[in-house]
Amino acid sequence: MSRCYFLNVNMIFDKTGVVTDGLYVIGFPWSPVYLLDGAKPVLFEAGFACMGRHYVETIRSVIKEKKPGILFLTHVHWDHCGGTSYIKESFPGIKVAASEKATSIIKRPNAQNLIKTLSRDVIPFVVKYYGIDRKELLDEPFRSFDIDMILEDGRTIEIDKGLTVRVIATPGHTRDHLCYYIPEKRILIATEAAGVQDRIGNIVPEFLVDYDMYIASMKRLMEFPAEVLCQGHHFVFVGREEVRDFLTRSLREAEYFKNHVIELLRSENGSIEDVMKRIKAEQYDCNPGPKQAEKAYLLNLKSRISHLAERFYGG
Repeated sequence: MSRCYFLNVNMIFDKTGVVTDGLYVIGFPWSPVYLLDGAKPVLFEAGFACMGRHYVETIRSVIKEKKPGILFLTHVHWDHCGGTSYIKESFPGIKVAASEKATSIIKRPNAQNLIKTLSRDVIPFVVKYYGIDRKELLDEPFRSFDIDMILEDGRTIEIDKGLTVRVIATPGHTRDHLCYYIPEKRILIATEAAGVQDRIGNIVPEFLVDYDMYIASMKRLMEFPAEVLCQGHHFVFVGREEVRDFLTRSLREAEYFKNHVIELLRSENGSIEDVMKRIKAEQYDCNPGPKQAEKAYLLNLKSRISHLAERFYGG
């Protein structure tokens, strides 16, 4: 049965610009960089490689002569770290911060090749869905980068007087995933650790490596009194009730997806490919967009279904 339905986004921030209290969505909502402005600005995420110039120009238009001190990465997927090298070159002295696992992943040739391929393939979607002139996009492949600050769970980093960032290890979507909480502003940079609500209202569970860790990570995020939650794509939820409601629904959708996939595996005699076709019809084909490029979507979908088949399906 299809789960597609359409969303009233009146209560959700779904564009670029200032969200609240110095927090900006930079670039475009599909794969944003988050800027926390202040005496010492910091960035979260680095989006698409092709959008590097656009991110940097918009950041400069906000912070003027100031320089961002740290770029915090949640994980090193192509659509979250793609613009890192361009940002580093544009703001000399900025430090890239991520988990220890991220430092090993980004050095792998197979990971770099996949990031390059997906970064190239997304360019037509950026032009189609956001009307960005192809000439404004960087015409260069993804370039790898060094991570300057290795972050551990529970670490607190002072980014300005009376302003801190707390590091939260949230494996499940990936093994290197981190979230960031700014307690003084009650901002939670959650990205895929909390699932992703798309443009028509579906919440897509994002456990690519481990369902149980994903659920545990989300429950941990619910312990923080966040009043702003930043997704990895599309939306920022503003208001304590809005954040709590989203996380509650996301947990529910993760459990539904798990049970639904197990039912489909049984009806399709364990065929992962056949289950993928049925889920794609329910989730992806009825979504008019903006949405992931099909290749990236199918890679993620196969990871989720394969994991559930191995973890829960008894044949």
